Amino acid sequence: MSLSGRTALITGGAGHIGAAIAEALAEAGATIALVDRQRGDLERCAERIHDATGATVATFEAELADETSVRSLPARVAGECGGIDVLVNCAAFVGTTKLDGWAVPFEQQHSAAWRAAFEVNVTAAFELVQEALPWLKRSGKGSVINVASLYGVMGPDWRLYEGTSMSNPAAYGASKGALIQLTNWLSTTVAPHVRVNAMSPGGVWRNQPAAFVERYTQRTPLARMATEEDFKGVALFLASDLSSYVTGQNIVVDGGWCAW
Repeated sequence: MSLSGRTALITGGAGHIGAAIAEALAEAGATIALVDRQRGDLERCAERIHDATGATVATFEAELADETSVRSLPARVAGECGGIDVLVNCAAFVGTTKLDGWAVPFEQQHSAAWRAAFEVNVTAAFELVQEALPWLKRSGKGSVINVASLYGVMGPDWRLYEGTSMSNPAAYGASKGALIQLTNWLSTTVAPHVRVNAMSPGGVWRNQPAAFVERYTQRTPLARMATEEDFKGVALFLASDLSSYVTGQNIVVDGGWCAW
């Protein structure tokens, strides 16, 4: 389970799930390369993870919608941290993202928002794996973890959203489904040198409207929404030698939502 001596590059690292994954890998001894858009958020998150775990945490600003920024990132990380052993593609446009033509009824969703989502949610992952591949191969323990979603597997149950302002944009589920298929494709392409897996979180409690939370909880066999802590074990499993014979898998962490 130890990740001592290994470096993990985590995009969306200052976000809720990205930060939890970073902390889990740091607890196992990894050096963390935390990537996000906002310097202030990055620095605060890095300080918190370092204080909690004692791990080395380096921060990198990057705009994942910009190909030049994305493709230069692995070399920057490897140059400062000495290599890349684990790549976690966690950054994404999500349902609450403030983007024109995004979190609105289907008839009002814009193609520009659709394209932006695919650029960040799928294309950036494709580019990062391409650029990080030399270091991942050199590691001998290379692991890619793509953070998808249960909505990459299932369609939304719109009854959950009735009477709320919440949304579930078409491009979110479509891009997460594409990320899962990219995982399958990469797993056979970069083998046997690098393993590629996905993890698909279910709904995470973030103080959503009470009606939504109650409906979601009733719809979930484990009778609650997820917390960020629920994803740490799966991330550590996929990053470490515990999963040394696991590739091309999508582990759905949803409290049983997809089992109905």
